[in-house]
Amino acid sequence: MALVLRRCWPVCSRGVTSYPGRILGSQSYSHTRTKNNKLFMKCTSSRGFSKTAITSSVGILKSKYPDFDIPTNLSLPQFVLADFDKRGDAVALVNGFTDRSYTFKQLKNAIHNSASGLSRDGFRQGDVCAIFSPNIPEFFIAFNAVASIGAINTTVNPLYTVDELANQLNDSESKCIITIPQFADKAREAAEKCSNIKAIYVFGTEATDGCIPFTKLMEDDGSAFPSNISINPMEDLVVLPYSSGTTGEPKGVMLSHYNLISNITQLSYPGLFKYKPDVDCLLGLPPYFHIYGMTMLQSGLWQGVKHVTLPKFEPEEFLRIIQDYKITCAPIVPPIVLFLAKHPSVDNYDLSSLKEILSGAAPLGAKIVHAVKDRLDNNDLKCRQGFGLTELSPVVNIGNLLEDCHPGSVGQLVPNTEAKVVDVKTGEILGKRQNGELCYRGPQMMKGYLKNEKATADTIKDGWLHTGDIGFYDNDGQFYVVDRLKELIKYKGFQVAPAEIEALLLTHTDIKDACVIGIPDEEAGELPKAFVVANSSTVNPKDILSFVESKVAPHKRLRGGIEFVNEIPKTASGKILRRNLRDI
Repeated sequence: MALVLRRCWPVCSRGVTSYPGRILGSQSYSHTRTKNNKLFMKCTSSRGFSKTAITSSVGILKSKYPDFDIPTNLSLPQFVLADFDKRGDAVALVNGFTDRSYTFKQLKNAIHNSASGLSRDGFRQGDVCAIFSPNIPEFFIAFNAVASIGAINTTVNPLYTVDELANQLNDSESKCIITIPQFADKAREAAEKCSNIKAIYVFGTEATDGCIPFTKLMEDDGSAFPSNISINPMEDLVVLPYSSGTTGEPKGVMLSHYNLISNITQLSYPGLFKYKPDVDCLLGLPPYFHIYGMTMLQSGLWQGVKHVTLPKFEPEEFLRIIQDYKITCAPIVPPIVLFLAKHPSVDNYDLSSLKEILSGAAPLGAKIVHAVKDRLDNNDLKCRQGFGLTELSPVVNIGNLLEDCHPGSVGQLVPNTEAKVVDVKTGEILGKRQNGELCYRGPQMMKGYLKNEKATADTIKDGWLHTGDIGFYDNDGQFYVVDRLKELIKYKGFQVAPAEIEALLLTHTDIKDACVIGIPDEEAGELPKAFVVANSSTVNPKDILSFVESKVAPHKRLRGGIEFVNEIPKTASGKILRRNLRDI
């Protein structure tokens, strides 16, 4: 695909190099401010990307796919929108619930005008904008408008409570919020808790008290688009999604323009995430605030493929949209794969257009893979998995459509990527079919965690990103994820940080100590469960459940229940022994 630079996009002075990417090893990052007090987050590295093939003597596995040359002189919008003019009036994005659509030409114009409108309103390079919205076509417009002027997106779970939203706004130092009218009240309440918020925009045309219609930006004449922007894609951030990493509370993951471009390019190898315009149609169900949905959206539109958005999962609408829009690829999560395998409503719809199901965000068992293929009775259907982390932009493993997908496997390494499996106690590199912690390095690896050098150092060691996931690879280089070393709970693909819920529980006057773990569940993957040491014998578990429910997003609720214990097992240093409670 030709990468054509348009005059309306800022161009960086760096050239395209001939090497496939680079790895951050010995790295440092800083937060500096210009004379205009704008925040820039940058990272430097002293290591280069290794092009070494599989080296059995040291157990480092190299992708079997050829390395790609990854552009280093393009911002994400320059890269993704390069062929939008050529695609012109072809439909690019559709709201599956309302049928509202945009062509490629309309998207590019809307992004340019919105970027100009943001600049006219005082939004500048290095500023952070929070997008607090479900999956709708305008999400793509807002995201790329912010990115095109060198500003930074932070994407927020639309189910967040006011306090959760305010925490992310404060930590990211956001200057504005872009949301939907239904969330305007919540956005205003959160903004009152944040000193940096200067404006709240709402998608649509109607004005809401204290908010500006996003249409005002889209209808700007484009003349205020800054002509002097210089984006360094290798260093400047494009998005700050929040992840709990291997432990602790949610942290801002610093991803550059180059990080996202790298992963989009890595996925473009035939059979990975390579599709045909005018033939394929992608389902936009994984949340765009989550790196899974975010990368699928950018990658699909870069390839010129129609994308149908779903603001939320509603069983009948989900099935209708696959049928009516002739969806060929459905990136989803394991609970929805299970829905396709078991729900009676599936028989009422024609899903024959579906060529592949791509499952991510949580492990998918081999039994469910076989069940969904049998249920849909489609010999051509491919059901494959991918694996990655927010910190890896996100994909490092994915099954190939052109090959036999091993049931239960998360696939091969994507191009430009290396992996090793290490002993969790000694750090020794392990060989084939030996369980250990999965570690990766590649150009898609994050810069680090925002304002958290310790968490960064704990995660990136000697240039390798330690995932906190336990797995192995087989003789064919197929990877399998079998357990989780890290504390993170995965409920229907959503992250739940135990430390966050524990901190909330400890604010309750009737609770002396608490620990939260995930317990297995066939449909959801894991359910958050709390072990609580009460201050009195009269404490009511229903009151505690209601207390938590009122403070957190739905996926963080204690659906696994509450169990009272005399004490929380801990090490001498005070670290909670979660595995002891899991064994119970």
